[in-house]
Amino acid sequence: MVVPSKIFFTKGVGVHREKLVSFEMALRDAHVAPFNLVTVSSILPPDARIVSRGEGLKELHAGEVVFCVMARECTNTAGDEIAASVGLAVPSDIHHHGYLSEYHSHGDTAEAAADHAEKLADIMLKTLMDENAVLKTSHVVSAAKGADGVWTTVVALAVFVP
Repeated sequence: MVVPSKIFFTKGVGVHREKLVSFEMALRDAHVAPFNLVTVSSILPPDARIVSRGEGLKELHAGEVVFCVMARECTNTAGDEIAASVGLAVPSDIHHHGYLSEYHSHGDTAEAAADHAEKLADIMLKTLMDENAVLKTSHVVSAAKGADGVWTTVVALAVFVP
């Protein structure tokens, strides 16, 4: 059984004429490109501690299989606004699981995408518990505008540390 004890948040933007390479560049910008990322659903493990990206990365190794919740969006249309955000809702009882949510959008500002992701996580936790059960909400968001002749990719991630 794998239950992560720590989690960190990160984001990135990548631009390249090849779509896949723009995604790789976004992962590099987020400092998670050296890992084999496996996306999972939206549960914040009970008792998981939120740490800085730097602290979390110190415990991971190149080539390692790393679980994450990832929001990702891309465009090759000049001027197209894209955003990717992961929202977080932490329960007041930290021994209970919380929620993470992914939101990907075309046309939203970074602020709108962040708010939406945060609200989604909050709603999911409140459907499980009463209205006062949410201790805090937060988010990570990445946004960019598309450029002519290239792919632009944005990523936002919650990365689990074993």
